Amino acid sequence: MPPEPSLDDLRRHAVARTLFTPTTLPAAIQRLGFVQADPIRAPARAQDLTLRHRVKDYRAGDLERRYARLPIDEDCLVNYGFLPSEHLALMHPRQARKAWDAETQRKAAEVLAFVRERGAVHPREVEQHFSHGSVKNYWGGSGSASTQLLDGMHYRGLLRVKRRDSGTRVYEAIAHPPADDSPAASARRAAALIDLVVRKYAPLPAPSLTYLVRLLGYGAPHLAQQTQVALRLAREQLASCRIDGTTWYWPADENPRSRRHAFDERLRLLAPFDPVVWDRRRFTLLWGWTYKFEAYTPPAQRQLGYYALPMLWQGQVIGWANLQARDGRLEPSFGYVAGAAPGDAAFRSALDEELQRMEQFLAPR
Repeated sequence: MPPEPSLDDLRRHAVARTLFTPTTLPAAIQRLGFVQADPIRAPARAQDLTLRHRVKDYRAGDLERRYARLPIDEDCLVNYGFLPSEHLALMHPRQARKAWDAETQRKAAEVLAFVRERGAVHPREVEQHFSHGSVKNYWGGSGSASTQLLDGMHYRGLLRVKRRDSGTRVYEAIAHPPADDSPAASARRAAALIDLVVRKYAPLPAPSLTYLVRLLGYGAPHLAQQTQVALRLAREQLASCRIDGTTWYWPADENPRSRRHAFDERLRLLAPFDPVVWDRRRFTLLWGWTYKFEAYTPPAQRQLGYYALPMLWQGQVIGWANLQARDGRLEPSFGYVAGAAPGDAAFRSALDEELQRMEQFLAPR
């Protein structure tokens, strides 16, 4: 029986399996399975910061510019983002946990007819036509009732995002094919969803696997019971090991001890939602310190900064950077776990090269 992986093996595996050789944009999204979206630009949106490491000659905004021509969709999985259109059949027709009342159903039917007539609509057009007014939004403030209704229609599979105009979603009507609701088919969809998130975020500590499956209730609330059954089966079928009291899981066809999982010399500044960083529990276990996303933390309480980008170099996450773009120039500030930057010339060269790549990524086409 081969020896079990060490924590160093899992660290190499975690990096190598997701920071693959840069490829085309559709191929990268297909391989990732899902790319989390976030509207904050610091200095670019999270989806762009994630894809820049995995797509050849990627520039900020390329995903939005090319979206309408690619076989991808904006939708919900464990959170909101971009995924290959083929995965929609695993979650749609989606049954929301909270049913609409009769008045909301009436408004949605009117808006759907309006969208079908127009072909594609901006939320502003819906508000101008229907004057839905304002409502309390998800964060406790005031927002457009039309925008909230469109979000709900998108979530329920009545609309899809056709494109974005200056970051705002433009919708078109969609009709998802009926799903096979038999127990066997539902079980297969639940198992496929778990496989999708495991292949995205592995290797996973056991509590993180449980957490991810719970988050699938966002993308597939109607499969909650089936995903719990599928989780029990997945624990038996996935490869696993136990290190320092923690059980780790990864796809059975992968080998964390493979010699192919070697670190390179490139320094990378990673998005807060990059697959390497996303699982904060795993991050602490692999790299020995706690990363915090502090964009919504009061400034006086921040420890790492508004939008800290973890700094990966030679297999270790040694610090973080906050980047601001002013007048076409990048203004970086850095923090280091050890309290100071490595003193060798190789680090300084690697950091300079990453900042040059970042400037190129931010430059308009």
